Amino acid sequence: MILVLVETENGAASEISLETLAFARSLAAEGGGITIRAVVVGEVEDRDAMAAELGAHGAAEVHQAVGEGFASYSGAAWAAALQAIRESTNSVVVTAAGSPRGNEVLAHLAARLSVPMAANAIAFHGLKPFVVTRQVVGGAALEEMKLDQRPAVFSVAGHSWTASPVAGASPAAWVEVTPEVAASDLVARVVATGTKEVDHSGSLKSARVVVGAGRGAGGPDGFGAVAELAELLGGVVGVSRVVTSLGWRPHHEQVGQTGSRISPDLYIPCGISGAIQHWAGCASSKAILAINTDPEAPMMTKANYAVVGDMHEVLPAIVEELKSRGVTG
Repeated sequence: MILVLVETENGAASEISLETLAFARSLAAEGGGITIRAVVVGEVEDRDAMAAELGAHGAAEVHQAVGEGFASYSGAAWAAALQAIRESTNSVVVTAAGSPRGNEVLAHLAARLSVPMAANAIAFHGLKPFVVTRQVVGGAALEEMKLDQRPAVFSVAGHSWTASPVAGASPAAWVEVTPEVAASDLVARVVATGTKEVDHSGSLKSARVVVGAGRGAGGPDGFGAVAELAELLGGVVGVSRVVTSLGWRPHHEQVGQTGSRISPDLYIPCGISGAIQHWAGCASSKAILAINTDPEAPMMTKANYAVVGDMHEVLPAIVEELKSRGVTG
């Protein structure tokens, strides 16, 4: 059995959790049709809708952990629920999205079970032995890790797999459980949440297109075309560490080892040399189109496509061409 922890957003499964189910489906097929069970923790607004959604993505059952201990998020409490459900289902694999929450819960679970945990897996190689390839050093390097203890516990790196529903799949069966939660599991928990106003239109980690800029922008006023291109392509702005260090742009836009790790379909770094710290944050991009005046810059040599030129000349030309073709964002 494969157990997949599913995180929810606005009453539905998160995209990265659905991607994790795609990974689990591939693993189940390799094992000759191993059953996949999903786990959700806390209240669910529409069980029927979620059962249909998770069933379409490969889950045969959904185990919902309910109880006072799950009224708010607690990594240890969620791990307690996951442990109880794993034991009742005799699951040999437990996985989750490689999100901050997914990695925290699985780390707690692995400690409880005295087994290793592999974070941010992107692929697996057979079942005996079971080996995963995972991202390390912020994605700058890959490591193969053997998971020969059971259960195998690992998270799946975001956007490393594509969420793809199966046509005609049946809704998952729904099972409600009430795992016990110790007082010690609730020492660290969310006690309040709030919304902070930020000046950006989307999340770097989930964006499908990111237009980045570095020192080559020249200053805080050099991001006009960057932001305009990002808007036209339905993407967001990302920047290098030097840009935030100089105060040109806010930190939430930073891509890199000390910023956000991104995996967009398209990354367009402009005037970014491509130091290893920045590469650690963007190496998982599906395609990279780099724009720089230096053809030997690391980013230019690693990119799928490279344009040698001044970003302040190239970007306005791209924007103009897109507008001439009727692209409005």
